[in-house]
Amino acid sequence: MFKITTAEGTKAQVYQDLASQARALLAGEPDRIANAANFAALVFHALPDLNWAGFYFFDGNELVVGPFQGQPACVRIALGRGVCGTAAVTRATQVVPDVNEFPGHIACDAASRSEIVVPLVAASGELLGVFDVDSPLPGRFDDDDRQGMEAVSRVWLESLR
Repeated sequence: MFKITTAEGTKAQVYQDLASQARALLAGEPDRIANAANFAALVFHALPDLNWAGFYFFDGNELVVGPFQGQPACVRIALGRGVCGTAAVTRATQVVPDVNEFPGHIACDAASRSEIVVPLVAASGELLGVFDVDSPLPGRFDDDDRQGMEAVSRVWLESLR
């Protein structure tokens, strides 16, 4: 049985530990949905001060909610709309210290105050979706979190090969 451990230390150490846990959890399983479900649960329970962690998959037209942990979510998000849609279109991680200041923010959970969204792009360049993490704390995410979330998200992408 896999046991999630809450990492301690610097943010870099926390994310290194989280990436190691993700590799162990996803090892040998290529199924996108199974790995997304376990990955979202791992991140949600291993990192402090989160109220949502999960996936939106690109269906060729828009983003559709996938496996997640947290309150029920918006089901569909248009490309270019909100933080998730912006990350998908720009293919750049979005770090939003205060979601109320983000033009066009989609409030799926009114308790969310800050957000980080990592675009998930296959080695071929194909957009697969985004990994979205919310916090009830303003300013919860910074550039260290961006680097760490991007590294951890690569572990999920690598599990698909």
